Amino acid sequence: MRDYNPKDISSIFQFSGKLLRHTLAQVVPLIDPSISKNDLIWKGKGGINSMVEKFFFGYDPNPSKEPDFKEAKLELKVTPLKKKKDQSLAIKERLVCDIINYIEVIHEEFEESVFFRKSALMLILFYLHLKGTALRDLEFLYSVLWEIKGKDLLIIKQDFLFIQNKIKEGKAHLLSEGDTVYLGACRKGQKGDKLRRQPNSTILAPNRAFSLKPAYMRTILDFVRAQKSNMATNTNIGLEEGPELVSLEELKHRGFEQIIRDRFVPYIGKDYKEIAHLLNIKVSPTCKSKNAVVANRILTQSETNYESFDEIKKSGIKLKTIRIEPNGRVKEDMSFENIDYSEVNDTTNWEDSEWYNIITTRYVFVIFRGVSSNDDHSSIRYLLDKMFFWTMPLRDYAEAKEYWDNIKLNVTNDTLLDACTDSPSDKQNTFWKVRDHKHFHVRPKGKNKEDKTFSPKSGIKVPKKCYWFSKSYLEKEIKDTYGDSWESIFEQKN
Repeated sequence: MRDYNPKDISSIFQFSGKLLRHTLAQVVPLIDPSISKNDLIWKGKGGINSMVEKFFFGYDPNPSKEPDFKEAKLELKVTPLKKKKDQSLAIKERLVCDIINYIEVIHEEFEESVFFRKSALMLILFYLHLKGTALRDLEFLYSVLWEIKGKDLLIIKQDFLFIQNKIKEGKAHLLSEGDTVYLGACRKGQKGDKLRRQPNSTILAPNRAFSLKPAYMRTILDFVRAQKSNMATNTNIGLEEGPELVSLEELKHRGFEQIIRDRFVPYIGKDYKEIAHLLNIKVSPTCKSKNAVVANRILTQSETNYESFDEIKKSGIKLKTIRIEPNGRVKEDMSFENIDYSEVNDTTNWEDSEWYNIITTRYVFVIFRGVSSNDDHSSIRYLLDKMFFWTMPLRDYAEAKEYWDNIKLNVTNDTLLDACTDSPSDKQNTFWKVRDHKHFHVRPKGKNKEDKTFSPKSGIKVPKKCYWFSKSYLEKEIKDTYGDSWESIFEQKN
């Protein structure tokens, strides 16, 4: 029996608890004997979300512009978790909220928009994704009643307005998930789907949807787990947030990214010693990360690591310092996470991969430019020269996909060994190398040659490898950011 009131938020939330630690196949026949396990199949759009709507809550799925539980003003969302190698749970994907109607969205006020009406208050059901398992046999783990409020609301509104303005400018085809902080405009649909009209441009644009980014979803998962319960709500209790990066008052007057930019302005043209003196902190000259230490202090206005801040956790923003030599060359390639071969093996669509998450992340790039202190160039000071937010341009996605496809092919073919005398030639990898002169390459970042992991195919020990941006690619992107000023800055190079 479906003993809940569709007009009452609390009743709906409590009823959702019947599904936790169970599957649809276990629960639905108990609450509705007219439905057997064999009836629990779904063909068409919506998948498991539609099955929960139809079979568990007992209403027909529909593409309405109103929330699923209209009288309660509550939207239902069903989203997957995955198990990592260490058996811990992780967010599998972003939470898609609503398809963006390019023609209509430019006329909407945020508070009256379809997105906000359907996403201001959500019942989010987390289930455990298991490859090859029928949808009716997937286990539900958590139920979260989540309200977008406070600083989250202001930042998401700023994101919405950014996306809206880009569409107004006839640039819907240039939207990227990395443009924004919490709320993204993700690709929606399959490759080859029909492109859509957009206002103020004759260029057709791919389908996109408003979505809450994986980093934001991780904080919701962390929240419910912190409650020591499989059900939780933030509607009537304060969130256990980390330290505050920006204040509510600041956000009322300036955008999130502008607040961060303004913090770096007083330190432009100064080296780490001068910055450390102004900030009254001690930084050793032998510290390899001295530029990162002062950049973190400027960003956070504290000694706390930037990754501990609530806004950083929810946005997934990464801080990266880059050194440029006096001749305009970038000092080093940029490393990211180690490649999780099991994750690559289990991922079919590259847009669900960890690599895709890396390239759609929003970065704070802090540039320290080398300046010769004497005529023979034997002494170089690195001055804080520029700070900017960066996300990979869409023009580079094709090569980024080729890069991931190459990694995927090596994992699938179990060719993860490096070329050496004791490695069979048919087992040697074909990863992109530095010498290939591409935007990206693969190379180790382990402790030493003995730091290894295992192949998900054969289980043999293989070298750990890491995702890398080539420094030549970084040079190109930084030069684009400097624009016309680049040549005049580096006239001194000879």
